[in-house]
Amino acid sequence: MSDQRPFDDERAKELENAALEAMKNSYAPYSTFPVGAALLDAQGRVHLGCNVENASLGLSVCAERVAVFRAVADGAREFTAVAIATTSDTLTPPCGACRQVLYEFAPELVILLINSKGERARYRLKELMPLAFTDYRAGDE
Repeated sequence: MSDQRPFDDERAKELENAALEAMKNSYAPYSTFPVGAALLDAQGRVHLGCNVENASLGLSVCAERVAVFRAVADGAREFTAVAIATTSDTLTPPCGACRQVLYEFAPELVILLINSKGERARYRLKELMPLAFTDYRAGDE
C-alpha cells in the first residue's frame, strides 16, 4: 500500500525514527559503528537498511546501499528522501560509494542525518555529490 503524503517535517521525523530502528539491526562487530537508513520512495514506501560487516572488510555493505538495493528489488526506482542514523557524536553523511549509488536514482534526494546526540541536518544529494558520474548513454547533460 502506498502512502503519498507530502514530504514535510512530520514525514521527515517518521523517516528518522525508522532509520534509528533500522540501526538496531546493524551488524558492525569490526568497526563498532552501527548505521541505519530509511529510504522513502515516490510511492511513499519506506525501505530500511543497516550496515552489514564481514571479516573480509571489502565485503561489508553500508546501510544506505542496503536500503537502495532492497528498494530496487521491491520494484522502486524513484526516491524522495533518505534518513541516516548513527551512534556517532558527529553527523555522518553517506560515503562516496553510497552517494554515487543514490545519485543513480535521485540526484535531488533529500538526505537527513541524525547523530547520537539527537542533532539533525538536511542536505540535497547534489550538494554532497556535485560531480557525480552520470548516465553516459544520455549524452551531454
